[in-house]
Amino acid sequence: MAAADSASAALRRRDLCSRGIRLAGKMRSDVVDLLDTYVERQGLDASASVAVVEGVPAAAAERWDEQTGTQRLLENLAAYRAFRALLAQMLEEQREQLGEADAALGRALAAVLLQVSAFAYHLEELLRLESRGPPSEEGAGPPPAPHLGLFERKLRGLGVLAQPGQ
Repeated sequence: MAAADSASAALRRRDLCSRGIRLAGKMRSDVVDLLDTYVERQGLDASASVAVVEGVPAAAAERWDEQTGTQRLLENLAAYRAFRALLAQMLEEQREQLGEADAALGRALAAVLLQVSAFAYHLEELLRLESRGPPSEEGAGPPPAPHLGLFERKLRGLGVLAQPGQ
């Protein structure tokens, strides 16, 4: 019976990983497209230098060979939860700033936000399979949105969208 449970868990993990990989690829493609649209609609230069966005954990890929699979999942989960919260802030700011004038940008942001939420859920499910439930989201949100001018908010949005590709 234990062998059947183990095989079932392995199949479930493999299925979650396969679906997660497909979702990550689609999400990456959509973020690149969204970044291009965002730059165009906001009147920004795509080569603008944006510092690491406050509240978005920097990628830790250079340390991955030193980490366990669970540690990698936990770091990715923290990063995607922060990304989700920042995208939600961007969506709200975009709605306030442009209203219905640019519904296409709002729909694209909402679609990527949904994909990021689904990917975070995949990571949580993988952690559950490893007998390690995901950490609580209490206090895991981004810092309160700073009071920025319109241009600074545009640059912050650019930084949020550019971060996953860095």
